[in-house]
Parts: sequence; structure tokens; C-alpha cells
Amino acid sequence: KGAFTGALTARQGRFEIADGGTIFLDEIGDMPLPMQVKLLRVLQERTFERVGSNKSISANVRVVAATHRNLEDAIREGKFREDLYYRLNVFPIELPPLRERGEDIPLLVSELITRLERENRGSVRLTGAAVDSLSRYPWPGNVRELANLMERLVIMFPQGVVDYRDLPAKFQIEGVEPEPMPTPRVREEGATGPMPTGAVALPPEGLDLKEYLADLELKLILAALDASDGVVARAAERLCMRRTTLVEKMRKYGINRGE
Repeated sequence: KGAFTGALTARQGRFEIADGGTIFLDEIGDMPLPMQVKLLRVLQERTFERVGSNKSISANVRVVAATHRNLEDAIREGKFREDLYYRLNVFPIELPPLRERGEDIPLLVSELITRLERENRGSVRLTGAAVDSLSRYPWPGNVRELANLMERLVIMFPQGVVDYRDLPAKFQIEGVEPEPMPTPRVREEGATGPMPTGAVALPPEGLDLKEYLADLELKLILAALDASDGVVARAAERLCMRRTTLVEKMRKYGINRGE
């Protein structure tokens, strides 16, 4: 039997399961001091004991830890062990908060929506104005807050298009102008004859309109970029859209061009 209530058989712990691999310790800055002592011993001696056992077990594990706290401040405050900090701080990676990476918002929005689609939880699309507004929001909850917002929008606007006006109030940042709605072409009063339908004829077998329009959009974007020597801002002007909108569409189609 195990050494704690409800343990009828011996169980492998996380470090034992991760032997020969990698273990990820999230929010390590919130770890209680007594637990920090135990972790330090595992890192130093590469051994540990199961609860209630006196048999040492070897642990060949790579440890990756993350925290939102400033551990150096926590050390000064006596809330984090200095020796554990230096044991963990072999290859630090400092990731700036999302509020300092507004240029990453379009890519993150696209990735989060793709994940929701992959999990069959729905889909949604954001206009350039909506993405621009999200890029200016301070994001106190970082990527988790953005992920929660994408889930909410998928529920509120299933398979729809979300504009700046559709975002929850706190995400509507002043200074962002909503994208104008396209103005339909109106025939002049007194004009006669059929409305022009363009040079494209519908094949007898029909066509996939969504695929056709996507292919047409891709060709027009490439043509605009070629005519603008690859300068995205100029291409956006030619297409009468915001630069952020064009960048989002370029990512969608996998277009990589220099500024």
C-alpha cells in the first residue's frame, strides 16, 4: 500500500515518469519554501525518494521552469531560495509580456483560431481594425487572456467576421477607426440595359465560391506586392486596405515579402 490516504498501490511521481526526458514546472515562483528545498536536492543529487520510502531513485531529467514573478526580488524578500535560483538559471529565456509585443497579436490570433478549428470548437475571422485594436490593448492576463477572448468570440460569432465594433468594450481602444463597410455600386437613374456581370462565367458544373475568391484574393495580393516592389504599405494602399489587414492576409496565405 502507499504511504498516503487513498494510495492502495505504489505510484510513480512526476520526476520518475519524466526520467530520461523533460519536466516543465510552471509558476515556480509560487512554490512554497519547503518544496523548494526538496526540488533543490533533486537537482543537485539527481535522486529522490517516494513518499514514505527510504529507497533513493535516480532521476535523469531536464527541468524547464517558468514564472511571471521577478525571482531576484523574491530572493531579496526571502520568498525564493537563492541557491535554487542559480541552479535553475542555467539558460534563461526572458519573454516580454504581451503588452510589449503588439506586433505579435495578428500571428497569435491566427494561431489560436487555427487551434480552435483543429479541435472542432468553431471558427471566426477578425477584421484588420479589430486586430489593430487588440494590438493596442495592455493584456494584463497575457496570452491566456487573448486565448479566452478568441474562445468567447467563436461562441458569440460562429463562422462570422468580428469587427472593431463587435469586440467587448474594454478591447475597443480609442484611436482605432472601424473599417468602412463596402459601398455597393448603384446604377445611375435612367440607365437602361442589364447590369454588367463581368468577364467570369459560371461553369455548368458550378464552382466552390469560397475557394475561387481565396485564389483570386491571393493573386491580387501578389500582383499588388509585385507592383509595389514588395513594400507592404504601398501594396495595402493599392488594395485600399489597412496595412495590418494585408499583413494578416499574407500570413494566412504564407506570403513572405520584405518591407
